[in-house]
Amino acid sequence: MSAETAPERSETDVAPMEAEFDVVAGWTEEVVAALGPGHAIPAGCRGSGSPSALDWLAEALDLGAGSRILDAGAGVGGPAAYAAQRFGVRPVLVEPMTRACRAAARMFGLPVVAGSGEHLPVAGGAFDAAWCLGVLCTTSAKAALLAELRRVLTLGGRLGMLVFVQITPELPDAPEGNDSPTDAELADLLHAAGFDLVRKADAGGFAAAPSSWQRRVERVEQALAAAHGADPRRLQAHAQEQRMGRLLDGGHVAGRLVYAVAR
Repeated sequence: MSAETAPERSETDVAPMEAEFDVVAGWTEEVVAALGPGHAIPAGCRGSGSPSALDWLAEALDLGAGSRILDAGAGVGGPAAYAAQRFGVRPVLVEPMTRACRAAARMFGLPVVAGSGEHLPVAGGAFDAAWCLGVLCTTSAKAALLAELRRVLTLGGRLGMLVFVQITPELPDAPEGNDSPTDAELADLLHAAGFDLVRKADAGGFAAAPSSWQRRVERVEQALAAAHGADPRRLQAHAQEQRMGRLLDGGHVAGRLVYAVAR
């Protein structure tokens, strides 16, 4: 069947990972456009850490005015936009989901390229710093992703990560696509890819987002529910988020902030 005659996919013919990271990304951009630009960064940072956690990563990576940083698996670009606003960095985004790419470009005006973390469309040694937030635990190709991050960094380049690691032997009712490493596996993967692990912190130990930030996120969530509450794709994405929340609350999974250096 040719591309011209292929039928459109139905609302139910979408994988949960696509619903969570692609479909909802496009809806988020529409909601933010209606609510106002002050909602963009909080909405774009959902699941990628609080401001205090992002500050820890930015300071560990020694980011400052004019720093160029690659954001691999950038989503709609909230963390990159936060770093640009707070630290004056010049981020470049790579994101595999096309609607998320469009949302990042429209919401923040950031340079964004469609591509996977396992095949970054970036020249080798092009960056002194990179971060990859909440991505490693969603792919089985962890070694390939880390090898690509090492390839695009200079010798001594800095890598920041948010990784959800597996704490208990089993993960009950894990979200589809979840493939969390253990702490030991994470350390081994980094070493094998050519990184020295310098520092690690428990993401749960950082202060929650300010109340004003949380209120903006809540307004976005309410607007998404009002516009798409019964849509099967929103229900899939919401179920994915709830399942991860239960794993975190139950101590089965924990967030780790990681700072590593390319050797």
